[in-house]
Amino acid sequence: MAPELQILTINAVCLGVAYLVILPGLTRKTLKALALSDLAVSVLALGTAGMLFWGSGVRFSLLLVEVNWLVFALVTFALMEVPLFMRFVRKHGIEPPH
Repeated sequence: MAPELQILTINAVCLGVAYLVILPGLTRKTLKALALSDLAVSVLALGTAGMLFWGSGVRFSLLLVEVNWLVFALVTFALMEVPLFMRFVRKHGIEPPH
């Protein structure tokens, strides 16, 4: 499996579990609860990718530029999560703090 696909799979599985299982099960759906859950899921995804690629020297293609595993994992995680986050916030009527 290509290294990019490995990280994309890790991100997709972590985000899938978060947005299909963990977050819908929260009793209080607030921005703070979402942020804490997101932090935990992000650490899990980055930790898993790090265990696979830290110190390996593998380069990842990010459109027109080659980057290390950390940059690739962070950028792709954020790009995958933003639409999920926006949909979840709208669906559950979560308002920003005033």
